[in-house]
Amino acid sequence: MSDNGRLGVFKTYKLFVGGKFPRSESGRVYEVTDSKGAWLANAPRASRKDARDAVVAARKAFGPWSGATAYNRGQILYRVAEMLEGRREQFVREVAEAEGLSKSKAGARVDAAVDRWVWYAGWTDKIAQVAGGGNPVAGPFFNLSSPEPTGVVAVLAPQDSSFLGLVSVLAPVIATGNTAVVVASERAPLPALSLGEVLATSDVPGGTVNVLSGGTREIAAPLAAHADVNAIDLTGADGGLATELEVAAADNLKRVLRPRGEDWSADPGTRRLTAFLETKTVWHPTGSLGASGSSY
Repeated sequence: MSDNGRLGVFKTYKLFVGGKFPRSESGRVYEVTDSKGAWLANAPRASRKDARDAVVAARKAFGPWSGATAYNRGQILYRVAEMLEGRREQFVREVAEAEGLSKSKAGARVDAAVDRWVWYAGWTDKIAQVAGGGNPVAGPFFNLSSPEPTGVVAVLAPQDSSFLGLVSVLAPVIATGNTAVVVASERAPLPALSLGEVLATSDVPGGTVNVLSGGTREIAAPLAAHADVNAIDLTGADGGLATELEVAAADNLKRVLRPRGEDWSADPGTRRLTAFLETKTVWHPTGSLGASGSSY
């Protein structure tokens, strides 16, 4: 209760699935505390059913999102950065509470996260030139390779960086045309859940990004084994869990990224942009065959 006797309105955090904000189908929540153990909020504890629903939403969104022009995806991602900038104070508060930082240090991390989102937005229509191109071949034909998105990517957000790390693993996935199911940091999920609100009020199509909170192991296990998940980023899994998820992913031939010792303040380069791209190669004859339009 405030000094004027008014009861404050506590924020209700929800999952973000298919562009909507459901509570966990199980109805469960868990307490989220700050770095000193003080209560911050009750976060939804997503179930295996929630994970499956998120995959369905991501698959449905994949066609339209991957089919959009790279320039259009860049515009949409830039719009997200605009919305993040407008809600800067909220994210500064959430990051400060989650990571035990002063307001100035939390502000610096939020600013870095917004800048990184803009940086990845600028790569949407450039990565094809870096990762693709013409290949030198001997013979009466030419050979072109071009990158294409892998599909639905499960992203285990880092446990140690509630916002800058989250942006660093999510933005490159969707910048290249994939859709994502994000498992938020179990200890500090609030910035990720708030990011869902930003995505919902920007131009990102529903289902492109889905955000789940709760037990990392409980949510990640069905995602690793799900046949309609094409790739998984194990950043937020500890060593033992990451090994288990790699084994589960191998059963259905998922692409797996298992980074180690990430420095979220460092220049990210293009490694994460290319991590979830496939290469399509086209051969086309030249000369008289090429003039007739034949290809194979």
